[in-house]
Amino acid sequence: MSNAATETANGVQSVDRALRILEILARSGESGVTEIAASLEVHKSTAFRLVATLEQHGLVEQVEGRGKYRLGVGLLRLAGATSARLDVVQEARPLCKQLAAATGETVNLATLSGHSALYLDQVAGPSALQPHNWVGQHIPLHATSNGKVLMAWLEEAELKDLLGRLPSYTGLTITSKAALRKQLEVVREQGYAVAVDELEVGLTAIATPVRNAHGDVICSMSVSGPTFRLPPDRVDEVLPLLIEAADELSHRLGWGMR
Repeated sequence: MSNAATETANGVQSVDRALRILEILARSGESGVTEIAASLEVHKSTAFRLVATLEQHGLVEQVEGRGKYRLGVGLLRLAGATSARLDVVQEARPLCKQLAAATGETVNLATLSGHSALYLDQVAGPSALQPHNWVGQHIPLHATSNGKVLMAWLEEAELKDLLGRLPSYTGLTITSKAALRKQLEVVREQGYAVAVDELEVGLTAIATPVRNAHGDVICSMSVSGPTFRLPPDRVDEVLPLLIEAADELSHRLGWGMR
């Protein structure tokens, strides 16, 4: 086995053992390194290194004065992030269904995830024939209406980190950072983004932001469909419905409430 393959195998094994430690602590409540090592069937020093790494990330914590470990508050932070996403999807679903029915097109909900957009939910309208299911998939930020909305209200440092290489997907994909920045300024001014044939030829999408109680853009809502069904005049008709639905979702999440 090559050195690279050995390192990969060792890394996977370490991840597996770390996850098993979390499962052990979830079952037992508290465990010492000796007990953990016995459960994993590894040397005590190996168990200690794994526990120490988990502790650095706040996923486990030492029980003061007892030499044992328990699950850490870092897990609550991760669980809270997941819960917040689920809450958004739950609140958004009836609004997305109404919007899909009113427009006949596919409605998507997306959020920023690393250097891409992650689709949280999708509702297909009656005009959508066997639509591609985007839920759980990551898509590029610069070539999509959802991605442009998610970038438009970022702080400069965050935006700069995301503006790496801008690959081309079609002849209309924006690949210039300067051009993309100018378009993001327009998105901020007008409050929505449009992408025509930028990710796929024949696909048009419009998106607008969804805000939380603090006014932060936490996700985007979009309407997408074949370009021949969403020409400029049809986009103008759909846009007010989209903005109304996204604003209603924002209000349900506490935005504008005093």
